[in-house]
Amino acid sequence: MSWQLASFLILGGVLLGGFAWYERSRPPAQVVALVAALAALAIAGRIAFAAFPNVKPTTDIVVFAGYALGGAPGFAVGALAALVSNFWFGQGPWTPWQMAGWGMCGLLGAALALGTRNAGRLTLAATCGLAGLLYGALLNFSLMATYGGDLSWERFWVLEARAIPFDAAHVAGNVAFALLAGPALVRMLSRFRRRFEWGRGRLQVPAVAAAMLLLAVLVPAGAEASRVSRGAEWLAAQQNADGGFGASTDSDSGPEITAWAMLGLAAAGRNPLDVKRLGRSPVAYLRGQLDELRRPGDLARTILALDAAGVEPRKFGGANLVKRLLAKRRDDGSYLGWPNSTAFAAIALRTAGVSGGLPKTLAWLRNAQNEDGGWGDTPASASTADGTGAVLQALSPDSKAAKRGVGYLTGAQRKGGGFSLAGNGPVNAQSTAWAVQGIIAAGRKPSQFRRGGVSAPGYLANLQQKDGHYRYSGASDQTPVWVTAQVLVAASGSSYPVSTPARQKQGQEQVPIGTGADSDAATTNPAPSQTPSAGATTTPVEPVPVSPTEPSGGDGGSPPERFAGPGQPTPEAPATPSPPGIGEKEGSTTPAPETSVSSGEPTDTTSGTDSSVLGSILVGLAAGGLLVGAGFGARRGWMRWRYGL
Repeated sequence: MSWQLASFLILGGVLLGGFAWYERSRPPAQVVALVAALAALAIAGRIAFAAFPNVKPTTDIVVFAGYALGGAPGFAVGALAALVSNFWFGQGPWTPWQMAGWGMCGLLGAALALGTRNAGRLTLAATCGLAGLLYGALLNFSLMATYGGDLSWERFWVLEARAIPFDAAHVAGNVAFALLAGPALVRMLSRFRRRFEWGRGRLQVPAVAAAMLLLAVLVPAGAEASRVSRGAEWLAAQQNADGGFGASTDSDSGPEITAWAMLGLAAAGRNPLDVKRLGRSPVAYLRGQLDELRRPGDLARTILALDAAGVEPRKFGGANLVKRLLAKRRDDGSYLGWPNSTAFAAIALRTAGVSGGLPKTLAWLRNAQNEDGGWGDTPASASTADGTGAVLQALSPDSKAAKRGVGYLTGAQRKGGGFSLAGNGPVNAQSTAWAVQGIIAAGRKPSQFRRGGVSAPGYLANLQQKDGHYRYSGASDQTPVWVTAQVLVAASGSSYPVSTPARQKQGQEQVPIGTGADSDAATTNPAPSQTPSAGATTTPVEPVPVSPTEPSGGDGGSPPERFAGPGQPTPEAPATPSPPGIGEKEGSTTPAPETSVSSGEPTDTTSGTDSSVLGSILVGLAAGGLLVGAGFGARRGWMRWRYGL
């Protein structure tokens, strides 16, 4: 067998393997549509810049697709862009090489995502420049394989030298396009990915295939999505008749657990407005509990929960929750003087688009960091995994404080992969979930954090039961609704804020029974019975009442009686000078998702539906068609001027 034939067989294996990998990943309809739209955009970009040899945005679009969506979709975008665009530029023996070259640019983008989930503008530009060099080298090799001759380094380097002007133009164009639009496009694609339930395919490149043009192996997908979906189904089934949720399956509803449940459901891809019991949604339940929202943690958590449903918190039941939260800020920038409350408030305000005063708040958080890199319940108190995970979601992943925080979590992980609330306390699901969210927000992969051969996500997966809910620990199954709601955010690979999932199609929503359950007049819910503290993250075993007191400079007034576990005071109503527990966690530095509603009335919320997604795709394809036409006309004009054709 000649080396030319062998190279074409390998090339065919790469293309078949890439498309088979994409098919085996079973992408949902939204991903298929997005891959088609991105391929069309890449094609339009190539044609629009036909008059500029080798200066094309195609490579950048493919790299960004792989970075945001994963290896399999990225490969499909690149291969399809090469194949279809050559119907304009001409098909030939170079087509499969271009398909493989651009397909592997998508794999390069996915490989970058394995290293960092928060690549900056310069990193994206450097990666796109490298993609241009590798693509050019592969196409130069294809000349040797296609037109025969000796297989030698000398001949290859001759071809490389002749291609320097073209490769330099390709690299420069890639870098320029990435600097101009890279971060914005990546954010847009990442936001779209988080709105729907699919995972990044793992990029597996065996050693043998690494020498054979990075032949991708088939990777089964969907295991994690199945776990998250089962958890969400179980959680939705625990909704009470008033639309809210309680900490356990037999508990009365409370605004704290209801908000946690909304965040967990949204992270799993279910819009809380579509989760109804007897026609009542959790949003309608919360509207009837506005008088209960007194403390920063209550307000911040509710703002995040409403944002996850696509509801405007400034116009919710006649109340401006954002203004209420801002009024709780102290002169030093903190909220109650506690890192957890302050971090959660910072996330909620950033999600609501408030930037004023945030630098002072974040500076206070950095100053409250302990020497070991973690954060405790109060400044200078012992660091905890819960508190550290919460604050990490409020900080920039590139900050020194965030890196020190990740270092603390690395040392705090216990055998079996989990985390405890503090010290030698029991390892539990909620503390582990907070740690995982902090790791994600810091741009790290939780699966790489292992102890005793088990990763942090693996510890959570081991606690999931057959019906879908998560146990608190191996020895306890207390407050399963609360535990499952909080674990779902980490299990779905998310951190706060949670993106708004798409609504169900019109006509598929549950029909309310009786009066309009989502109207203000229909949400006269009974006062909730006493439930665990609004933000506590570790569930008590034996709830005992705690006499409420308010720290100086707090919200003012006496809160209703709260419950806390033995030795664990509530975060916003400590009965003794002992440190508050975890309760207000927030924070991720990802941009706040754009909500498409202008009021707080869920009955008027129609954005985010599948029809709006389809409309966006059609608009994108129409724009791509205009670019194709403009590029084709420019190319015809250039050919007529240059060659008289």
